[in-house]
Amino acid sequence: IGDTCPDFTADSSIGEISLYDYLGDGWGVFFSHPADFTPVCTTELGMTAKLVGEFAKRNTKPLAISVDPADSHREWIKDINDTQSCSVEYPIIADPKRKVANLYGMIHPNAPDTKAGQLTVRTVFVIAPDRTLKMSLTYPASTGRNFD
Repeated sequence: IGDTCPDFTADSSIGEISLYDYLGDGWGVFFSHPADFTPVCTTELGMTAKLVGEFAKRNTKPLAISVDPADSHREWIKDINDTQSCSVEYPIIADPKRKVANLYGMIHPNAPDTKAGQLTVRTVFVIAPDRTLKMSLTYPASTGRNFD
């Protein structure tokens, strides 16, 4: 808390982005999810899409990340939009090499390996306009979030 959040450049569902450029002079809610096409993550990202207007009123942008590649994110967004009656327009960072996830401590040291490697635990970071961390939550991948 209070430390400067590291900048990064990564591929995403909307192309390559830099964290600092994406946030501009606003706040950020940066959150991880374990994998694409999972039921809980689908509802979380759908609800976040429905709340984008409320985030914007507060000069805040959401940003998601998982260890899946960008092409998977783009296909998944179609499913989210269809099943959750929304339009996901915020980026989902593609991190198959886990560079950003490791930079932000999203991979728990005791996380089990899967066929795809270690998945991120569920983590939320609130990043201030001065790029400092104001809040973080970390909990197991097996626990969902309620954005409502």
